[in-house]
Amino acid sequence: MKILVTGFDPFGGESTNPALEAVKGLPAVIKGAEIIKLEIPTVFNKSAEVTKKAILAHKPDVVLNIGQAGGRFTVTPERVAINVDDARIPDNEGNQPIDVPIHEDGAPAYFTQLPVKAMVQAIKKAGLPAALSNSAGTFVCNHIMYQVQYMIDKEFPEIQGGFIHVPFISSQVVDKPASPFMSLTDIITSLEKAIEAIVTFDGKEDVKAVEGTTH
Repeated sequence: MKILVTGFDPFGGESTNPALEAVKGLPAVIKGAEIIKLEIPTVFNKSAEVTKKAILAHKPDVVLNIGQAGGRFTVTPERVAINVDDARIPDNEGNQPIDVPIHEDGAPAYFTQLPVKAMVQAIKKAGLPAALSNSAGTFVCNHIMYQVQYMIDKEFPEIQGGFIHVPFISSQVVDKPASPFMSLTDIITSLEKAIEAIVTFDGKEDVKAVEGTTH
């Protein structure tokens, strides 16, 4: 199995993005699966263009996008992406779409093909906090999750796709005393456990129940 794992560059005035740093820290092989790491820009549309080039070049079995969700306490695999860009802040090239469909011919929403409940369960079994999320927001994180699902729907039906949000790391909350954070080491471990679940449950049905759901 080959898994393309992407992480966004820093945005919103931050000097680092824990999503990208965690992706960089992943091992080259997880449970026999080859891990292909890719940095993508926090930019509407361009993030999808960069990801598509990598899909065409590497022909992965799974595309797993990782993004930062400042304010969340846990690592949160996402269940669904919605067909709207509604940016509260500009992206890294100054784009700020408001109430704009991502694709006019796309579904209102797409659900991940990944075993998100098993992923949450695997992270928790490692003693780390995780929860299933039902909202990836309306910024570039939701945008790339939706874009990958659109590609799967229209061009790459053999691929599975999904998204995981991760919290801030400690260096980002020095001046944000009320903000939750996780260590980068714990985030990397959480992603490893989630990927192990993806490999283990390939071709199998997701677990039926998991404690802890957010949004």
